[in-house]
Amino acid sequence: MSSPSKKRFKKTTWYTRLLHKRLPIVKWLPEYNSEKALADFIAGVTVGLTVIPQALAYATLAGLPPQYGLYSSFMGCFVYLVLGSCKDITLGPTALLALMTYEQIQGRNFDYAVLLCFLTGVVQLLMGILHLGVLIDFISVPVTVGFTSATSVIIAVSQLKGLLGLQFKSKGFIDNLKKVIINIPHAKLADSALGVSCIIVLLLMRKMKDMNISPNKKGLKKTLWLLTTSRNAIIVLFCSLMAFIWDYYSVSPFKLTGTVKEGLPTWSIPPFSTEHSGRNVTFIEMCSELGSSIVLVPIIGVLGNVAIAKAFASGESVDATQELLTLSLSNVLGSFVSAMPITGSFSRSAVNHASGVATQFGSIYTGILVLLALSLLTPYFYYIPKASLAAVVICAVVFMIEYEVVKPMWRSRRVDLLPTFVTFILCLVIGVELGIVAGVLLNVLLLLYPSARPNMEAEIVTNATGFSYLLVTVGNSLYFPGVEYIRQYISRAAKKQGDCTMPVVIDCRFVLGADFTAAKGICALSNSLSSRGQPLLLLSPRSSVASVFSGAGSSVIVVMDSTELEATLQNITGRIPLSDLNVEEKTKLSPPPSYVSLSQVDDNEVEVVITEDKDTPLLTRSKSAKTLSREINDT
Repeated sequence: MSSPSKKRFKKTTWYTRLLHKRLPIVKWLPEYNSEKALADFIAGVTVGLTVIPQALAYATLAGLPPQYGLYSSFMGCFVYLVLGSCKDITLGPTALLALMTYEQIQGRNFDYAVLLCFLTGVVQLLMGILHLGVLIDFISVPVTVGFTSATSVIIAVSQLKGLLGLQFKSKGFIDNLKKVIINIPHAKLADSALGVSCIIVLLLMRKMKDMNISPNKKGLKKTLWLLTTSRNAIIVLFCSLMAFIWDYYSVSPFKLTGTVKEGLPTWSIPPFSTEHSGRNVTFIEMCSELGSSIVLVPIIGVLGNVAIAKAFASGESVDATQELLTLSLSNVLGSFVSAMPITGSFSRSAVNHASGVATQFGSIYTGILVLLALSLLTPYFYYIPKASLAAVVICAVVFMIEYEVVKPMWRSRRVDLLPTFVTFILCLVIGVELGIVAGVLLNVLLLLYPSARPNMEAEIVTNATGFSYLLVTVGNSLYFPGVEYIRQYISRAAKKQGDCTMPVVIDCRFVLGADFTAAKGICALSNSLSSRGQPLLLLSPRSSVASVFSGAGSSVIVVMDSTELEATLQNITGRIPLSDLNVEEKTKLSPPPSYVSLSQVDDNEVEVVITEDKDTPLLTRSKSAKTLSREINDT
């Protein structure tokens, strides 16, 4: 009997393990020290300088006022501090979710974005509770590549309007691109020059960290790294200062962000109803108008967050359920402060990692910096040129176009390019939501095709004891989509190669699964072959496959190995193996037929040889008559 102390120890271990898993702060906080605190402070402030200009730009991309980007940037930091499992991840607005939000609020008010944030959190919470993170596995890498590349192109084109100082309304990628081309003659020189200059400077500053510097100049290297990391904030700050000075002495030639609402957001429940076009819109109507985005936005958010967690996990396992719960709570609580949907940002997480963050505590400094910006800096956001924000967004998304994976896909498995290009094109033409759904469905069809048309091989096998049979190898599972194809293939092979007399053996060693429909179909095939004297056997099926056939009441004979196969063939055919014949019987009896059908043998190679007793005609494929006659006489 186990002692009470051991039971208490086991219970304590179980509770502690669960607590560490669902409340990670309990695990790393007791080990926190001043060295980690300094590293977290530097990383948190660095990420904060990155997130502020990006948040303003992503809010504009989503069709929301700039302050909504900052509203969406601090709640996730505080939630991830307590529940986050990966120290490098920073939650907040991203270009991808901003674009998906924009597609839902076109022609509507801002309440739809906040409600979408709340519903995104609710759906993610349900996925976490029900362990539905497996749904993300159905979004393959080819589909993800096509989706992210298409959204990057859509986002970059959508920012050309602000970059060139144009003013028009558009809907969709094609319409936006068309109107940009039409309105290029009306582009403002000042905005265009500023925007292009910002892009050039941002790209050059991005390359500064890759400069070859002597190891002795560590101070210069760290300075260049800091300039590279905070390049967005530097560009926005410089352009704002320039616009402020210009506006102070005359009129600014740039299109400015304009008035940004001051202060922190009010804490209020998400809008479950709203006023739109002079009428009251109920919660059900709002959900109906949001449509499939209620499901797709949460899935895309989780997909990005888990992908980032795996990238920075350093080989350790990632708890997708914990990430789901953390992300869901961040979105639910964020909706109470007027946030739009958020997820992990790869660019800011990379900055966080490069800054040497030690624990999740670094995110609290990022959140505090955002709150300070909302409290103190919002009046100065008025002077931020829209062209500079557009340049920040374009430089952030242009590197998300994953063109470099096309060549490896072509070399490894070309069919994977099909869902990639289909997803890419459809996202551009009909929208990102329908595009990714179409890509996933196409990928599932490609996944199911081998089940409908499995690889099959048929060959005639003659074992050491002289038994010949038709061996059919099935290279995939026996499921209902491929039952008819398998039946037709085996029937043709049994008739053509088996000469309608040879036993048929299905090699099930590579069959991973089967279903009821397949079992019934194979049983019907067995009855059909047996009616013309060809027994059907299953060789070496897995226990799960064999149980399906037995449970379906199938009469197909199942043998587990080659020895049992030989014995079963002997019992079925009633023939005696050659190994049991003595020498005298061998001279009297003719050898067993080879069962090779005449359709497989060339007419020029078939020879009829008459032995000395002139009673037994023999068929041979390649031996000469003299050679065969000599062999028979020797016996």
